[in-house]
Amino acid sequence: MQLYDVIIVGGGPCGLAAGIEATKAGLSHLILEMGSLTESIRQYPRRMRFFSTAENIEIGGLPFAISDVKAGRNEALQYYRKAAAYYHLNFKLFQEVWDVRKDGDVFTVTTKTGDRYQAHKVVMATGYFTRPRWLNIPGEDLPHVSHYYDEPFKYSFTNVVIIGASNSAVEAALELYRHDVNVTIVHRGEDFRKTVKYWLVPDVKNRVKEGRIKTVFDSCVTQIDEHHITTINIKTGEEAHIPADFVFILTGYIPDAELLQRCGIDLDPETQVPVYDKETFETNVPGLYVCGTVLAGIYTEKVFIENGREHAQAIIDHIMGREVHKVAELIQRI
Repeated sequence: MQLYDVIIVGGGPCGLAAGIEATKAGLSHLILEMGSLTESIRQYPRRMRFFSTAENIEIGGLPFAISDVKAGRNEALQYYRKAAAYYHLNFKLFQEVWDVRKDGDVFTVTTKTGDRYQAHKVVMATGYFTRPRWLNIPGEDLPHVSHYYDEPFKYSFTNVVIIGASNSAVEAALELYRHDVNVTIVHRGEDFRKTVKYWLVPDVKNRVKEGRIKTVFDSCVTQIDEHHITTINIKTGEEAHIPADFVFILTGYIPDAELLQRCGIDLDPETQVPVYDKETFETNVPGLYVCGTVLAGIYTEKVFIENGREHAQAIIDHIMGREVHKVAELIQRI
C-alpha cells in the first residue's frame, strides 16, 4: 500500500486548494471525493451565480477569467476542472470515506466500500452540501420532495412550495415565478431572513405585493402529502393546507458530524464546531486537519470558498514546518 504524505478527504474547491498547496510543496497526495469533482457545485442550481466575484474564488494562483464579474455554476465547474488538470492533482472519485484511524505516525483512511489508503497527514475538506437539514416530518422522503433545487423549466404550470426564506429559497422562488410556476414560500419567521442578498429583497417583496409569489410566514410545515402540505401557524395555532405538486426544502445544510467523530475529532455538542487550532487548523488528533466549511459546524454561512481556500496554505505550511500563513477572517467570525 502506497504511503502518501497527505490524504485530502473532499474534492471541492477547498480540497483542491489543499491538493495544489501540497503539490507546490512537493508532497505526495491523494484526494478522495465521494462524488464527482466539485460535487457540491455540480449540485447547485443550473443557473446559479456565485455571490463572490470570480477573483475571490480562484485557487492555485490561476486567473478565473470570465466576461462578467461573478461566475455561474457552469463556468466554475470548468475552472476547477482545469485547475485540477493544470496541477496534475491525484484523485480517486466516487470514494466515500467512512473513517480515519491513526496508528503511530500513520493514518489509515477507509472508504465505505472497504478500500484503505494510508498517509502521514490527513486533511478533512468535506464541506457540508451533502447533508441537508431534515425537518423530520411525515412525507419528507416522498419522491416529489427535494432538499436541492435544480432548474425551473420542469416545474412550469405546477404548484411548488418552498420551505425556507434564505438566499437559496428566494432565488429559487424568483426563478420559478418567472417560468410560470405557482410558488408559495413557507417560513417559520415573520419575514425573509436578513441574510438574503440585498439586491434580491426588493425584487421578491414586490412580487409578493403583486401576489405573484405567495408567502406563509410564522408557520411550520407539519406534514407533506402527495398533493399538498399541512402548515400550522406558530402564533395562532391555525392549520392550513397548501397545494403542492413539488416541494423544495431549502433550510440549509450541515457538515457530517458523525464522520468527524468517527475520525476521532472532538466537536462542540451545541454548535458542532470541531476542536482545532485557529492558526494551523490541526484538530485534537495530531496530524489531522480541517479545511473549509467543514470546520464551521452549524454556522455554515461563516465559511465559503473566499475564505476557506486560505486554510489550505496554512495547513501545508504547518505540515512543512514553515511559518504559517495567517488566516484571520474566520477566527473572529465563529
